[in-house]
This record gives sequence, structure tokens and C-alpha cells, in this order.
Amino acid sequence: MFHTIRQSIQDRMHYLEQIDAQDRLDGTPRLQRLRQIPSETGQFLALLAAGAPEGTFIEIGTSAGYSTLWLAIACELRGQTITTFEVLPEKVALARETFAAAQVEEVINLVAGDAREHLAQYEEIAFCFLDAEKEVYGACYEMVVPRLVPGGLLVADNAINHRQTLQPMLNRALDDERVDALIVPIGNGVLVCRKI
Repeated sequence: MFHTIRQSIQDRMHYLEQIDAQDRLDGTPRLQRLRQIPSETGQFLALLAAGAPEGTFIEIGTSAGYSTLWLAIACELRGQTITTFEVLPEKVALARETFAAAQVEEVINLVAGDAREHLAQYEEIAFCFLDAEKEVYGACYEMVVPRLVPGGLLVADNAINHRQTLQPMLNRALDDERVDALIVPIGNGVLVCRKI
């Protein structure tokens, strides 16, 4: 995959992977858990992001910054930045720690707040990764898709393991004439939408 991942990024990814694995075993309350993507999904995201068209990169749902690190790899290759949104203050603090430890602060703009209150400010979105609370997926989808550049990508996690909850949004995406869309069976299932 990406053969030149800096050691500082690898070290932080490994650290977060250990916390995530422990969270899943020790009864950590759901909102406090990292609930991050598996590494194969991260690699998939980085590959998609590296080949995205020119434009703005955003992430909705930072958590501790694990997926953001994968996207930062693509951003460094492209010479651009990504803006990521997180609503929980404790996760914002952990993400800041992650980005400092991984030495990727120069390519990441972390916004503490609800993405739905900020998305109207963003135009010409080339890549969006959506991995937040499932009840906001539909609203985020409707805000992002009109702002995608032609060929721009919206990628949403949990399309298989939360399919029942996400079914209305998934149906909308799969039937939406503005995008080509499919569900990729990697990790927990990823919805990939490409703006026509």
C-alpha cells in the first residue's frame, strides 16, 4: 500500500489500534470507545483519497483521529489539507494529541463542533469521509452531495454492520441520479458515492 508511511504515523496508529481493541473488550461505554475503522478500511480510504479530484477534503467524525491519519497520508502526497469535525470534547483532545504525536498537524484542520453547522461554508468538496453517529448520515449526505465537484467522492462507513439503521440513507444514495454508488464489503462495509 503506502510504502513510505512515517514512523511517527505508524506508531500512533498502532497505539490507537491497541486502545480500540481494549475498548471493545473491557466494557468501555459506547460513546467513550474509539470505534475506529479497521486498518484495511483506512488503506482503502487513503487510496481513494490519493486519487480524488482537486478540491476540499473533509471528514465528519474524527474520534481519536485514526481514520484522519490515513487521510493525512493522502493529503501529504497531494500537498493539501483536510478539515475534520468532532463533537465530543474528550475526543477532540485525544485527536489533537494524535495529530501532534504523528506530526501531521500541518495538513489537518480539526474543528470542534457539529459538521452540520459548518458544511454550508464548504464548496467544491473532492473527498468526504463520513463516520459519525448514524442518525446524522442522511442530513450530512444531503449537505455534501450538492457540494461535491464532478468526480468527487463521499465515502460512508458502517454500510453493512449498521445497514438496518442506515437503510433510508443507503437507498437514497444507491438511487440518487447525482452519483454513482455502491457498497464495498471491506471492514464494516463502505458506501462509496462518486459525483457524476
